[in-house]
Amino acid sequence: MKATESEAGRKDIIIFDGVCHLCSWTVVFVLMRDRSHRFACVPLQSEAGKTILGRCRSKFDENEMLVLVEGDRYEIKSTAALRIARRLSGLWPLLHILIILPRPLRDFCYDFVAQNRYCWFGRRDECYVPTNGEMDRFPD
Repeated sequence: MKATESEAGRKDIIIFDGVCHLCSWTVVFVLMRDRSHRFACVPLQSEAGKTILGRCRSKFDENEMLVLVEGDRYEIKSTAALRIARRLSGLWPLLHILIILPRPLRDFCYDFVAQNRYCWFGRRDECYVPTNGEMDRFPD
């Protein structure tokens, strides 16, 4: 856990569903566009993921598979996704304008995709394994 704690001091942490293909692809997408290396990524199924989630909130809904931990603060669902997009290279930060939509509306859309993610995109038997070039972004 010491690596995660040191990483948390200097990086925001993205906690994701490591067995979901969509979630894993999203993490790869984010890492390719995170030129400042601001994010570290942790599967929620890992010990580090469980520990960090336990500190944030006692119980997470099964659809809250994307959690952004920024120091002592955390965001979930659509707000987490939009805050991540805001820090990416390219035109992706423009998506943050969607934050003006009411959170219930944004989260309704997020929940619809989250509830269908395994059916539409598939599921892995094991958590996503980072490539050698990504290892420093996965502190667990």
